[in-house]
Amino acid sequence: MATSPSKFVWYELMTTDATAAEAFYGQVIGWKTQDAGMSDMRYTLLSLGDTMIAGLMAVPPEALAMGARPAWFGYVSVDDVDACAQRLRQVGGSVHKEPEDIPGVGRFAMVADPQGAVFAIFKGNSTEQPRQPAAGTPGTFGWHELHAGDGPSAFEFYASQFGWSRGEAMDMGAMGTYQIFGMAGEQAGGMMTKMPDMPMPCWVYYINVDAIDAAIARVGEHGGQVIHGPHEVPGGSWIANCIDPQGAMFAMVAARR
Repeated sequence: MATSPSKFVWYELMTTDATAAEAFYGQVIGWKTQDAGMSDMRYTLLSLGDTMIAGLMAVPPEALAMGARPAWFGYVSVDDVDACAQRLRQVGGSVHKEPEDIPGVGRFAMVADPQGAVFAIFKGNSTEQPRQPAAGTPGTFGWHELHAGDGPSAFEFYASQFGWSRGEAMDMGAMGTYQIFGMAGEQAGGMMTKMPDMPMPCWVYYINVDAIDAAIARVGEHGGQVIHGPHEVPGGSWIANCIDPQGAMFAMVAARR
């Protein structure tokens, strides 16, 4: 297990049309775009003011050939990427992209939990984290939701590997139990057993927006789809689950309708 609790520290969209995706998220979320200046590939930084929030890149051709589709991925901080990847393998997880350095930034690997949900593990070169906007600020990521093959065993996996804590378990009737989890003392997301119509286990990342109805309208105006919502959740927030024009799933959350 990591020696310090792990947190999501970066988000990345892999898409089939980077230019169109940049425009969509700029119009819907309000992110500014900037080329990262990488010599071997195009990588776009998505930012909120001066704060970098996420990255965007084209799905590599070799990944497309293997059936990869547009998707958002979260990067979880770890103390040692290579050791963490090895531990994940030992408990039934898999490594899709072996540990690799990002020059001047850090080291990462693309992995999956034992049930197949893909995410990344990351260790930065610097221990100093840039100051982040206040929780709930529109344009930041506000919730992390795992649709697992089996919710209870998925929680045990992440708790054992990353030190995540168990929060409230909410009974959702026919939809099963929604297990809240925390990272480093802060409520961070939820896990549940996925619905039968969801093809495979996956993480869904919620982006904070100012008001859910206006954000839903922007999604439709710019070629996306809303597949669920608006829906009020315990605590009074409003959510919507969406698909961008290239097919990547994302979600939005707002304090007001």
